[in-house]
Amino acid sequence: MKRNAGYAIALLMLATGLTAPLPAQQPSPQKTDLIDPVAMDALNQMGTYLRSLKDFQVTAAVTSEDVLADGEKLTYAHTTSILAVLPNRLRVEVQGDQKSRLFLYDGKTFTLFARRAGYYATVDAPPTIGELIDVASDKYGIEIPLLDLFLWGGPRASTNEITEASDFGPGDVGGITCEHYAFRQPGLDWQVWIQLGDHPLPKKLVLTTLTDEARPQHVSLLTWNLAPSYNDAAFVFDPPTDAHKIPFAEEKAAAAAGSN
Repeated sequence: MKRNAGYAIALLMLATGLTAPLPAQQPSPQKTDLIDPVAMDALNQMGTYLRSLKDFQVTAAVTSEDVLADGEKLTYAHTTSILAVLPNRLRVEVQGDQKSRLFLYDGKTFTLFARRAGYYATVDAPPTIGELIDVASDKYGIEIPLLDLFLWGGPRASTNEITEASDFGPGDVGGITCEHYAFRQPGLDWQVWIQLGDHPLPKKLVLTTLTDEARPQHVSLLTWNLAPSYNDAAFVFDPPTDAHKIPFAEEKAAAAAGSN
């Protein structure tokens, strides 16, 4: 399955946290009345910088709106924390109103632990985080939180669906000066605040779903640590004594069972 990074940004925050669009390999579109090449170049530069990081920690404080059948909006909050060591170690924790999840990858195995339910599943894993993202999604239907941090600036990211791009000037996020950009593509408006200076990191993301008349929004505030401390134990799962091991259900097998 070929992933579109522009749409993926919605999954990044909805599924278990942030997903986004950005390529370094593709040329910026020519300036039109709707697409500002300065905004497109900013995405490319951010993606190139993210691809240069060898290890990092980032925490996303996320609020998401859910629209009920009668139009009433509910707001939910969760925090997603990620520790990544490229190319093959990953720890992701999600804590919030509706979920508590732990994702662990040590270069050989991948584990998902649902804390509140007390169940976990472990499978053999491919040798890189990029390959793990594809296997988890395509084979098991699992979207790893903040997965777009590993796609931005890479060959699988694409800006082809962006129909509008604008630079709205400086903005402050948590006392850090950023540049505020806004983009539009079919079904989705999204904004990103990129830190100015030598570290063009995404500091804030706002998604607005256009396919729902209520226009629900999803907001992520990102806090970065580019010099994290860790040891190998951080990526190895030690199951609690009361946890129950179950197998991962494969997407194709589940679909086939549902069609019978």
